[in-house]
Amino acid sequence: MTYNHNFTLPQDLLEQIAEQGLDYLPELLRIMLNAAMKTERQQYLGVDPYERSPERQGYANGYKSKTMKTRVGEVTFDVPQVREGNFYPEALEKGLRSERALTLSLAEMYVKGVSTRKVAAIVEKLCGSRVSSSQVSKAAAQMDEKLSAWRQSQLDEIVYLYLDARYEKVRQDGQVRDAAVLIAVGVGPDGKRKVLGVSVSLGEQEVHWRAFMESLVKRGLRGVQLIISDDHAGLKAARQAVFGGLPWQRCQFHLQQNAQGYVPREEMKAEVAEDIRTIFNAPNQAMAERYLAETVKKYEETASHLANWMEENIPEGLTVFSFPSVHRRRLRTTNNVERLNREIKRRTRVVGIFTNMASCLRLVSAVLMEMSDEWEAADKVYLSPDYFI
Repeated sequence: MTYNHNFTLPQDLLEQIAEQGLDYLPELLRIMLNAAMKTERQQYLGVDPYERSPERQGYANGYKSKTMKTRVGEVTFDVPQVREGNFYPEALEKGLRSERALTLSLAEMYVKGVSTRKVAAIVEKLCGSRVSSSQVSKAAAQMDEKLSAWRQSQLDEIVYLYLDARYEKVRQDGQVRDAAVLIAVGVGPDGKRKVLGVSVSLGEQEVHWRAFMESLVKRGLRGVQLIISDDHAGLKAARQAVFGGLPWQRCQFHLQQNAQGYVPREEMKAEVAEDIRTIFNAPNQAMAERYLAETVKKYEETASHLANWMEENIPEGLTVFSFPSVHRRRLRTTNNVERLNREIKRRTRVVGIFTNMASCLRLVSAVLMEMSDEWEAADKVYLSPDYFI
């Protein structure tokens, strides 16, 4: 038997939300969570109400009231009971984490520069209770401790390592500066993705990248078979120093973008882009190298700088041909990390300019830890582990 996990709000509830706004949130939460718990019980029992079946896991035994403090105030839920077994609804268990969620919310508001007075006002509106500035500061400290532990957690074997950077604006010594946010993502032997680490510094120089990579190794990173990244000078030098000898796949997307800077005329850009795609989409390395040689020869006279650049740089994007064909599409570029960057941007856009690098690291770490947890909890793998070399 199957159950519908989707819960659609009745029209009358939608109308009440529209009329009462925040005042109706407690009742909305109660209705939705009660419905989720009821569905969980039905799944646990394995039968429809009043259905007879040898597969039945027990019998429904009414409901028990339970009052909980949530972010929208105190709410009394109807917890479904089962006569036999140790059934306890997971939806309610998640609800018990509301105090922790509130603490993180306070800390995130603090990170974004919201004044303690405004934080107190927001919490009072949502929860009907006050918080002091010391409580807000304590929440931020608790968040720092948790995020620091995550950044320093022990690593294990990683098959593929993605490295990338983005920039956020921070205040430093009275000036607004661009801080480099370095990110490492790995795919383990189980085929799942994991955010390995993050670091924030004023610059993307070799010393920053090198310290970041060395920290990954010290935390136990091993078994890397391929590194995927762009060709930034600092990153390249650090990679060669820390991971010298490991195969490197230069991001094909960035190679496409870089090539456009060597095209002498605007009307040639589309043709050049198509020629490069033909090389990257070749069925094997031998054909890719053949297409490259033909393309270099094609532009020797009409775009000599482009031809020279392609001959020197395009081969760095062909390393992927030495790896399983079923993995290549996701090893060709750093798009894996680019999606993370878009989520970080969405969350940091509301901040604008961070007060310092510590606050930037705090929020970015929170976003990345959340995304990494989602990846690891998902049933679906990112790359099939059956094809690892």
